[in-house]
Amino acid sequence: MSRQLLVLRHGKSDWNIDASDFERPLKNRGKRDAQRMGAWLQQQGLIPDFIISSPAKRAKNTAEKLAKAMGLTAKHVHFDERIYAAGLTDLKNVLNDCPESSARVLLIGHNPSLENLIENLHNGKLQRPEDGKLLPTATLAILSMPDHWGLLHKGCATVESITRPATLPKRFIFNGLSGLEKRKRPTYYYSQSAAIPYRIEKGKLQILIISSSGNHHWGIPKGIIEPGYTAPASAAIEAWEEAGVRGIISEHMIGHYPHKKWGGTCTVQVYPMAVTDMVDDHEWQENHRRRQWLSLKKASSVVKQKSLQTMFATLAANLSSKKA
Repeated sequence: MSRQLLVLRHGKSDWNIDASDFERPLKNRGKRDAQRMGAWLQQQGLIPDFIISSPAKRAKNTAEKLAKAMGLTAKHVHFDERIYAAGLTDLKNVLNDCPESSARVLLIGHNPSLENLIENLHNGKLQRPEDGKLLPTATLAILSMPDHWGLLHKGCATVESITRPATLPKRFIFNGLSGLEKRKRPTYYYSQSAAIPYRIEKGKLQILIISSSGNHHWGIPKGIIEPGYTAPASAAIEAWEEAGVRGIISEHMIGHYPHKKWGGTCTVQVYPMAVTDMVDDHEWQENHRRRQWLSLKKASSVVKQKSLQTMFATLAANLSSKKA
């Protein structure tokens, strides 16, 4: 079986954050570079059979964003502590432990160990670019490998290509109703779901609304449908993160509305959620927002998305019919 090894250095990290080396996150540039590389791998038909990454935050974020841009999920990424602060032998041992059934493996980690691995495996001397950097952040090297992951020795592979994110298109291909478009974010960003958190208080329907992250307007919890999750499951996650509530989410969509963002239009699917638990402000993940329980009439009058008024009314009618 012919094999390929894809070696990717993590995206650009944020040195302005007060965090340990292990916990240092990606900059926005690092996030976009990881996504562009993932979209490019998908377009080239180079989706890996096995993804293995350093557990350091900047590598983990790179791996997960790249995987989702390829059409996979974060659950496809495996983590190995040996990759963080690895030496050459450590990385070879990591590859040796990869499934024999995997013809194409993606390894995500750090310099200088990744560059050392590539130079050791390559049969010959690699010509470094003028800037002297073989593997800058979010850069991908593709190597043709021996027939078995356990047969790795000096000079056993050939570097086929090294691709930097700066050489890739800045925008992502989106297959819309009017044909192919170029958008600012990967395709999955434009499919979103939202929850209408509600409760019955003294026989009356109340709806929980939240402020936008900048506290400019009122709405309901919503966000991207994460690859690997259903729309209702993603809506429930958003309700927990953005509103600090848990409950029973309906599997039946009550409506949908368009939302303009990232140079395109997102379609937001909406699901009712009967709230069973609401955390205090100090436990609420996004307590920079505001939240309030309102009557049907009041909630309808303050939400920014006016199409939600119809959905609120439909929810009230559905609940009334169940009582009857």
